[in-house]
Amino acid sequence: MKKFLLGAAAALLALPSTGSAQERPAGWQRQEPSLPPISVFHSTQSANLPTAETLGRGEWLFEISHRFQPPVSAGAAALWGLDGPVVNRLALAYGASDRAMVGLVRSNLSDNVELGAKVRLAEGGRQAVPFALAAAAGVAWNTELPDVDGFRDNETQAYAQLIVNALPADRLAVGIVPTLLRNPRVADAGPPTVLVLGLNGQLYVTDEMSFLAEWVVAGEREGLEHDAGSFGIELETGGHFFKLLLGNSTRMNPTQFLAGTPHAFAPDGWRLGFNVTRLLVF
Repeated sequence: MKKFLLGAAAALLALPSTGSAQERPAGWQRQEPSLPPISVFHSTQSANLPTAETLGRGEWLFEISHRFQPPVSAGAAALWGLDGPVVNRLALAYGASDRAMVGLVRSNLSDNVELGAKVRLAEGGRQAVPFALAAAAGVAWNTELPDVDGFRDNETQAYAQLIVNALPADRLAVGIVPTLLRNPRVADAGPPTVLVLGLNGQLYVTDEMSFLAEWVVAGEREGLEHDAGSFGIELETGGHFFKLLLGNSTRMNPTQFLAGTPHAFAPDGWRLGFNVTRLLVF
């Protein structure tokens, strides 16, 4: 009898539990893949304007960018602008989460040092027009200004941005970046806060190569009479972004290029530039 009861118990344990098997599949079975996050632009920035893209949690991004000060129109005497000198920008950003990143940026123009952050707010439109929203803000210090009245007490600047990106066509990304910019011109006493509008677009010819353009409607101010515009080519490979650019501004840090440029957007005012970024995952 004892042997019979033990055999019956073993047989019951061997039977599948139909209810639990239908409710939860075995752990080794392949699950349906989740949808990837919506990505409008590939890079976290255009030529200068930010996009709604952020780094992944724990990722680092290193950037080195140059804008050559002589114009291309200087011709062979200045190697079409490549003889320099240059405005240099170095930046390091960190993905605090999959939706937020912080960064430290320095330009040798007035030794402008900026601490900034960007947060991805929302995305949607997967079945219609994909879009992404983000917000960015930063505070900058100009640590090398002329030692004259009006400068030394006015070295800080700040900005706050809403970033709206959309993909109206399969390979065409567009962005609009309304910005509040405090103290656009550090020589002015009683620094104002002004509204600046950034516009950018990118046409992805292949997964690795695209054309980009941007324009910043800044308003006219003394010494910065013109809006800043840029256009060029972006090459993407192996965690790198290479941007080769032409534009009428040598200013790159947000509180600087958003304020405008002294050069007109015409061939005589175009300067060469490039951005190189490298994604670092430890």
